[in-house]
Amino acid sequence: MTIADFQGYIREKYFATDSDRGTPGTFMWFIEEVGELATTLHKIKGEGGNTSGGSTHEDLEGEFADVFAWLCTLANINDVDLETALRKKYFSGDAPAGTK
Repeated sequence: MTIADFQGYIREKYFATDSDRGTPGTFMWFIEEVGELATTLHKIKGEGGNTSGGSTHEDLEGEFADVFAWLCTLANINDVDLETALRKKYFSGDAPAGTK
């Protein structure tokens, strides 16, 4: 599966609902998922790198997947092809160098 394949899948399945909700509402859902990812990372890694908190690596994978799905949703309703954007930004001669 490519990034474009997944973005297309999200578009086919959810575009009507997502576009009705609009960018502000969709962005709030995206941020909620980022918060859930942050919480799961904290539970797994904990303060000082301890592994605790009851979350599993499978939970972490699910949260990363949710964040990516909502990012695709935002891209879809704002007419951005993520794969093209990534190629332009990171795989062109003008790609950022060094650390972000």
